[in-house]
Amino acid sequence: MDGVLIDAKDWHYEALNKALEIFGVSISRIDHLTTFDGLSTNQKLRLLSKLYNLPAGLHGFINEMKQQYTMDITNQLCKPVFQHQYALAKLREDGLKLAVASNSIRNTVEVMMEKAGLTEYLEFFLSNQDVNNAKPDSEIYDKSIARLGFDPSECVIVEDNENGLKAANASGANVLQVFDVNDVHYDKIAGFIRGL
Repeated sequence: MDGVLIDAKDWHYEALNKALEIFGVSISRIDHLTTFDGLSTNQKLRLLSKLYNLPAGLHGFINEMKQQYTMDITNQLCKPVFQHQYALAKLREDGLKLAVASNSIRNTVEVMMEKAGLTEYLEFFLSNQDVNNAKPDSEIYDKSIARLGFDPSECVIVEDNENGLKAANASGANVLQVFDVNDVHYDKIAGFIRGL
């Protein structure tokens, strides 16, 4: 979702740093892009505890604050993007089944999909709360593929970051790498599928 359908990577970065700064910790832009991108907030906090001795007892509070800040930003900035609505509508019209498998929490996925006007095109969505192991583990993709009733070889996963790509490749599905939300459009996805 983030970086594929919703241009929210900076939203998550800003929200987490705002929560962390209460305790004198922050993630640099370069670290965000090279180390933390695509990880769930809980995974980021565990990593921060290792790197900066952030007390684990603060994780729950920081996570709660981060989610609130994320919702504040989402409510201000998340809106429909025609290119994505068109792509999902056309793919559905082509007979494909669509799902979102995100490392974000369930509420974030639900709100972003609704605000972006994409919910109606999806069979379902899964969040990091629907699995035991978040990306880069393939569990969320394995579960999505099984729920759709397909073999991995019959599926295409669209991903944009290293941790998501690791999870997607480990699932055995076909993987279309994109570089940002502007790279996600009907012709690209349909052309990739035709080339399989």
